[in-house]
Order: sequence, then structure tokens, then C-alpha cells
Amino acid sequence: MKAIQFDRLGGPEVMYYTDIPKPELRPGTVLVRNHAIAVNFGDLFFTRNEYLVKAKLPDTPGMEAAGVIDAVAPDVANLKPGTRVAFIGMGSYAEYTLIRAGRVMVLPDYLSFEEGAAFPIAVLTAWHTIHTCHHLTQDETVIVHSAAGGVGIAAVQIAKAGGARVIGTVSSDSKKQLVREFGADEVINYETHDFAQEATRLTDGRGVDLILDAVGKPTFEKGLGCLAPFGHLVLYGRAGGPPDRLDPMRLFAQSIKVSGFAVPMVYSMHEIHQRGVDDVFRLSRDGKLKIPIGRKFPLSEAAEAHRYMLSRQSTGKLLLIP
Repeated sequence: MKAIQFDRLGGPEVMYYTDIPKPELRPGTVLVRNHAIAVNFGDLFFTRNEYLVKAKLPDTPGMEAAGVIDAVAPDVANLKPGTRVAFIGMGSYAEYTLIRAGRVMVLPDYLSFEEGAAFPIAVLTAWHTIHTCHHLTQDETVIVHSAAGGVGIAAVQIAKAGGARVIGTVSSDSKKQLVREFGADEVINYETHDFAQEATRLTDGRGVDLILDAVGKPTFEKGLGCLAPFGHLVLYGRAGGPPDRLDPMRLFAQSIKVSGFAVPMVYSMHEIHQRGVDDVFRLSRDGKLKIPIGRKFPLSEAAEAHRYMLSRQSTGKLLLIP
């Protein structure tokens, strides 16, 4: 089968398109023929060996996709060949991916493969940061950083559906309108404006209740400074580099808190994971949650997709098509 591999660590230049053996079933697994594969910032970190999961060279990048089950291990009872699914799991930059049955989500009929590939990591990360790490209540004010990206656009919609006032931040004025179209009440270009000062002004000096931060170093410290009393900052990425070390005493004055989140944490927590899956599918069915596809690349051009993501021009979700 065709796949993307890398046998040395680095950026987009280390990936190459090649033939590798089709995976063989193991107990507890299913084999999925991928129809659409999502591109994530975590894929960039994986090829550099900077992700939570470490590469075993040669390795195949990719963390999520959607397709059709091709084969099922004998001990898997609840899934069958021909079922349309999305999944979260390593090695998705390939025509076929072997995945644990527990990482598979059956796709509702109203979601295409492309929409399904865009859902698992982006939408579940947004949902869990808002409803598991935090417990959003009506009328809270939320800052969503990188609001034009896949997770950001999902978070804007999920927070709005929960009754929040949403302030999105973006890296260029060209992305503002898109974020407004998905429900943000205010949008700030953090390259040209101090988002913390703007957020404080927009809340009449009170500050915000929740910040969802995938940027890291450029936004973390300022974010702490614009939290309301008992405010909460959830760090779920570090696209701009890891933040400086946090002095816990920094949290005392306003009684604020900081959390970290990575979506693999909920894989083994079936009840929590399923609650998120059920709710995001409900929001999608009700027309309250959509993830735009920013751009599609052939699987063979995965390196170009990574370069495009690094350019900071991208909006929505980037996909690879086998």
C-alpha cells in the first residue's frame, strides 16, 4: 500500500511517499481503508520526535482519518467490514491503518468522510477543554486562540452553543471574517493588537473566565494577566513554543488556575470519551457545529501540506486524500 514515511527526524523534508506492507490484523483491532486523512500540528511535532508519542523509525505520521472498515479481528464483536468510521490513532498517513477497536467512532450518515476526518481530534479537543477540563456555564466569556484553525473554529461554536460570549484571536486580519461567521462575538488580531488589553477592555476590566490556548509562549503569560477572578486557562498546544515555567504563586492574587489537555487522555475513559462523541455529533446534527475544510492535498504531497500549515496561512482543517 502507499504511505508516507520518515526514517530520520526533522521537518517536512524528512517525509517521503513510498510502498509499505499492508498491516495485518492483531487481536482487538480493525483495518480501515482511509478515504480522508486529517493534518494536525501534532504531526509536525511527531516527525521531530517532540510529540507525546515517540517515533520508531522508520515510521508513518498521522493521528486521525475517516474511511471504511476493511477487516475486523475475530475478537472484535461490535464492528464489521463496510462500516463508515472515523478514528484517532497513529499511522494514518497511509491507504490503510490498523487501529484499536476502541479508537473507532462510527460515522453518522449525515457526515461525509472529509467531515468525519476533520472531527475526531479538533472537535473532541475543543469539546473536552470546554466541558471536561472546564465546566462552561451560561454567560461566561471565553477567549479562543488560533480561532481560525480546526480546533479553534470548533471551540468557538461549542462555546457559543453553551451560552458563552466568545472572543477569538487570529494571526491576520484576513481570518477575522471567517471566525465571525462561525459565531465569535469579537475577533482580535494578536499580531497587531495586545489581545489581553483588548479582552480586558471588552469585559469592562473584569477579565475572561476561560482561555483556550494552543499557541503557548507568545500568549500564555498575557493570558494569565487577563483572567477574571477564578478564571481558567487551558493549554492544549504549543504552536508558538512551550511557555516559560510557571511560578504557582502567580495564581494566588486572582485565584486563577491553569490546566493542560491532550485528547489521548480520554481514550481509556469510556464514559467521558463517549459523552464527548455523542454531544459533538448531536451539535453537528442540529446544525450548530461545522468544520470547514481549508484545503485538500493528495497523500503524496503530505510534505507540502506541512509546509502550508507552517506558513500560518491555513484556516479550517487540512486534509490528505489517498
